[in-house]
Amino acid sequence: MLATALSATLVGLTAHPVRVEVEATRGPPIFELVGLAEASVRESRVRVKSALAHVGVDIAECRIVVNLAPADVRKTGSGFDLAIAAAVLGAMGAAPPAALRGVFLVGELSLAGTVQPVRGVLAQLLGARLRHAKKAIVPRANAAEAALIRGLEVHTVGSLGELVDALCGRAALPPAEAAEAAPGLAFYEDLADVRGQISARRALEIAAAGGHNLLMVGPPGAGKTMLAQRLPGLLPALSSEEALEVMAIHSVAGLLSGARSLSRVRPFRAPHHTVSEVGLVGGGDGPRPGEVSLAHHGVLFLDELSEFRRSALEALRQPLEAGAVTISRALGKATFPARTQLVCSSKPCSCGFLGDGTGRCVCAPERIRAYQSKISGPLLDRIDLHVILPPVDIAALQSGERGEATDAVRARVQRARAIQHDRAARGEVTSLTNATLGSSDAERVAALCADGSRLLSTSLERLAISARAYGKILRVARTIADLDGSTAIRPPHVAEAVGLRALDRRAVAAAA
Repeated sequence: MLATALSATLVGLTAHPVRVEVEATRGPPIFELVGLAEASVRESRVRVKSALAHVGVDIAECRIVVNLAPADVRKTGSGFDLAIAAAVLGAMGAAPPAALRGVFLVGELSLAGTVQPVRGVLAQLLGARLRHAKKAIVPRANAAEAALIRGLEVHTVGSLGELVDALCGRAALPPAEAAEAAPGLAFYEDLADVRGQISARRALEIAAAGGHNLLMVGPPGAGKTMLAQRLPGLLPALSSEEALEVMAIHSVAGLLSGARSLSRVRPFRAPHHTVSEVGLVGGGDGPRPGEVSLAHHGVLFLDELSEFRRSALEALRQPLEAGAVTISRALGKATFPARTQLVCSSKPCSCGFLGDGTGRCVCAPERIRAYQSKISGPLLDRIDLHVILPPVDIAALQSGERGEATDAVRARVQRARAIQHDRAARGEVTSLTNATLGSSDAERVAALCADGSRLLSTSLERLAISARAYGKILRVARTIADLDGSTAIRPPHVAEAVGLRALDRRAVAAAA
């Protein structure tokens, strides 16, 4: 008898449909599996045999042939176990094959028949919904993420015995329970804890308001890491669509636990500087998302930027520009979204004390140039804001006076973001943040007056700024004007944008 079940294989975030066809006939005890299956899929024969024996289905006198169609798509992962077992049950007559029509199944089986959780359930269910599956059955441990899907009837199963009873109509599987949405903002570090560093706090506010990338350069202890850790508290909560995208990526990476619900908090990823190129941008034989994709719609913080491998940093250039990572392999390619806000910190030299006014720096000029050249010009060009942090004033530390709190700054950021969203809603631009404006949109909504244009032209001549940096300055000036509640970009907005772009403040002062 022939029976068919539906499942899927993940390539990146895309769930490719897989039709699991099983034919059972009398004959020598053979369990064949075809259809370009990787080792993790081929091993399912052992798990399925044992699980079937635990529910009283003996295949010792049967020839079982399993075909995973289409045969030209590579199948990976252990999530096919449940679909294979269900199709075998249908082919053996232990369950009605008609009960499998239009039902999407994913899950791993233990030898005792328990259904184990698998990664990527959220992405697979999104694909099943697009293909108009009428029902889906997933492991009970994946119930929390499965319940986030709307428009698809999702049930959970804890064992193969439960599935047999459900297919035979003896019992019903419980639905995936909808988890209560997480609050818009979780616990965050308060910006009021940062003493001094007025210019850096202002840069952080501008970065949050427009979604701009930020580089902070300063000596050890200047507060670079403290400032970066407080950025998530300034950002608006994720929308429902954004939250679903973020959780789908984390599900594919295997980072969701059963207790997770739809979180509206933007991700904050801070990989160690020893991270590899694959770890940062993604990859592997079965491509998985890297840190830049795990920080999608959130913040990617690279502390001590100069200590990262140059190959890993250079691999960031394309994702920062395109907002996505495409990983090509011999058997196909996978694309992961990577619309992240990059925040970096760095020392000015290897010892970190260059220019702090104390004379502690002992680095030779050649050593300073070598250290600073670890960050390439093209990568720096893609960072909107460059801020120099001076050493923290001891008097500010001893005064006990707290700075402006996160709540007050976040309110200004949300007003600026609302202005940007209104422009998008009116059709003036196609992007929700100034940082991601296209060239034509930026020229239209960030048009300069005559005085602002002259100021920017003078700055460009003195600082030898590239065409990409010119566009970055326009976008930052637009964000500063939005924070100011101004429709037009005035010369002070341009001057501040230029000042936040150049690392040489004396050149900026001369240009202004």
